[in-house]
Amino acid sequence: MEKIIVAISREFGSGGRLVGEIVAKKLGIQQFDRSLIELAAEKSGLSTEFIEKSEEQATSSFLFSLAASAQAQSGYFMHYDTPITDKAFFAQSAVIKELAAKGSCVILGRCAGFILKESSDLLSIMIRGDLEDRIRRCRDEYKLEDQDIKNLVIKRDKARANYHKHYTSESWYDTRAYNLVLDTTYMGIEGAADAIIAAIEAHKNLR
Repeated sequence: MEKIIVAISREFGSGGRLVGEIVAKKLGIQQFDRSLIELAAEKSGLSTEFIEKSEEQATSSFLFSLAASAQAQSGYFMHYDTPITDKAFFAQSAVIKELAAKGSCVILGRCAGFILKESSDLLSIMIRGDLEDRIRRCRDEYKLEDQDIKNLVIKRDKARANYHKHYTSESWYDTRAYNLVLDTTYMGIEGAADAIIAAIEAHKNLR
C-alpha cells in the first residue's frame, strides 16, 4: 500500500473515532488518539492530564506559524519562556510529524491536518453529524451519564473549534481545509469509513 496519512477532525459524538478505527483496521495501519497524548507527554515531560486539559483551554491569543512549527521540531517547546499550554501543543506537533514520517497512519484531532498540510500523503477529513444524532450516540453508545448531554456536546465542539483557531488562525468549520467532509447522520459510521477508503483508492488511481 502506498503511504497515506489520514487526519480526522470530528465533531463531538459524530463517531469520528469509530470511523478512524474502521479505516485503520481495513488498511492495516495504526490509529493515534490517546496514544498521541501519551507520546507527547513523554517528549515534553508534561502530564497526560495537563495536555488533555490544555486542549480545552485554548484562546485566540497565540497563532501557530511556520516558525512555531520549527520550534516544535527542534525541541524549543521546552524553552523556559514558552507558555506551558503552548509547550503541550508543540510536543504534540513534533510527535505528529514524527509519526507521519514513519509511515501510514490515522491521526485524530490535534490540528494534524494543518500541521501536515504540506504533505503529499495527507488525506484531511472532517466528520460531522446532526446535533440530535450526536446526543443520542453519546447517551446510547458512549454511555455518557452527564445530566445535560446537549450542553456537553456543544461545549466540547466549542473547545475543539477554539483550539483549532488558537493554533492555526483558521476556522475549524472551514470546509476548504479538508479533502472530505462526511456526515455520519446521513451515511453512518461504516458508510463514512467506506467513503474514506474509496477516496484513497480514487486518489491512488490519479497518480
